[in-house]
Amino acid sequence: MRERIDNVDFTVDEHIWGHRLYDEQLPHFAVLEFLGVLGSNKDAPLIELPGDKVRYKPQRQIRLRSLLFNNPYVQTVRDRTISDSDKWEQWRDLFVAEATGHGDENIDYLREVFLSFDDFAKAIELLRSSAFEARSNKRWSSKFIFPFGPDALYEDLRIDSSSATNDRRFFARTGELLYLMLCRSVNGRLLGQLLVERLFVSSSPLNRLARALQGDTQHAPEPRAVGYLPHRTHSRFDRLCDDWLAILSRDMPMYDALEHLISNAGLNLLLYFLDCSKAEVGDTDPVEIVCEIVSRERSKVRALSAECYQANQSLSLRAVRASIESFLLTPEWENALSSIDQSTQCILALRDRFQWPSAESDEDNDYSQMTGEEMAAVLTEKALARHEQHFGKIHASWSRAIGLSSRRLSRRYRYAPNDRLLKTLVVSMVDERMQFDDFLHEAKRRYGLVIGDTEGGHLIREDQIDQEALSDNRENLESRLMSLGLVRRLSDSCSFVENPFARGKN
Repeated sequence: MRERIDNVDFTVDEHIWGHRLYDEQLPHFAVLEFLGVLGSNKDAPLIELPGDKVRYKPQRQIRLRSLLFNNPYVQTVRDRTISDSDKWEQWRDLFVAEATGHGDENIDYLREVFLSFDDFAKAIELLRSSAFEARSNKRWSSKFIFPFGPDALYEDLRIDSSSATNDRRFFARTGELLYLMLCRSVNGRLLGQLLVERLFVSSSPLNRLARALQGDTQHAPEPRAVGYLPHRTHSRFDRLCDDWLAILSRDMPMYDALEHLISNAGLNLLLYFLDCSKAEVGDTDPVEIVCEIVSRERSKVRALSAECYQANQSLSLRAVRASIESFLLTPEWENALSSIDQSTQCILALRDRFQWPSAESDEDNDYSQMTGEEMAAVLTEKALARHEQHFGKIHASWSRAIGLSSRRLSRRYRYAPNDRLLKTLVVSMVDERMQFDDFLHEAKRRYGLVIGDTEGGHLIREDQIDQEALSDNRENLESRLMSLGLVRRLSDSCSFVENPFARGKN
């Protein structure tokens, strides 16, 4: 029997990809959740001991997030022509009246930390301006500031007058799986130490500011175990780890490096999702992403890229169906079908493999009256319907979030990487300089990105596109990188991609 997963009606998606990847947890949320797990395990970072589940006790920092995002009174009081003492008193009365009662009602310590109310208001404004999706309509307890240090990290919460509970909408465990992936990579321990050294610097000015607002750290009541990752090893885990090590080796501030870590994590998580989908349907060809480099003129690559996008979009649904169908071909299922008590044996076989049907759910359905084929049909219908709610949206949501896909100048989505993602590719792949043709080759080898005619040679041979279109696409990328200051052309036939953040370059 496979590992049992609690609070799940049936486990089809989970045994393909893990519990859980989630479409609404975009890459920046995944990295923030990952950092929460890392911070709780910073004495033994990215280490998963055999037979022992990784556990962590996330920070809540309710005072900090309440001051930043549930505090509309600061600017109003600040603008009043009254004494500093009166500003503190008036603001305190307004804030405490709306406090959640979860440790944010006692904020008298703030007057001892800040010299004036104006300094306090400026600190609020500064940290608030660093927030991810600052202008979104998300509830205030689901807004996050940039992770300037250990005191600026906290989990997603649903807060009301009676309780503060961890929510699984924006911190849905994808960050926990990201942690496990890096634990299971070859160089995970090296990366863990480096991340702790670079990211958990309590003395950094903005972390000290966050700590001044928060006061004493607030933690979740009890430690919790991380999610379930079905693969002990995977080439994508190693690729992700090595990419992060490369990014951290660049000559750039940690705050800038973190943006590249987020983009790179999103790309590798997306490729992991597609890799597992292809493996489940029995497709041994590597994932392929045909990219259009957008230019002024309409490209013939656009249609091919849109077709590639749609093919990858449908992969995960095919994987769910294939997972169930492959089980229906096993000796266990064949034995259940041929047994005297077919219904009972089929129920036991399905429970053993998929945790379904459970005794607690589907009370209106009497599965004991169904044949094995009927049960399998019901499970397939349920699994496909549930998959389309969240897992099935991952490819579309994440590819847009990292700047890999776009509908710009087109009615259909296709792969069209933006400047931010292209910069991340250069920072991740190029140690100092790399010949442009080698860069294209590496982009395909590492991430399946097809841009030029050499990488898309099989597409030309199969008459899916002509060589000229892919050659033009290649030239468009070269021009684009040149405009970003990332390519130096030495002659018509020799160009180099240069990483401006390479150690020793500046």
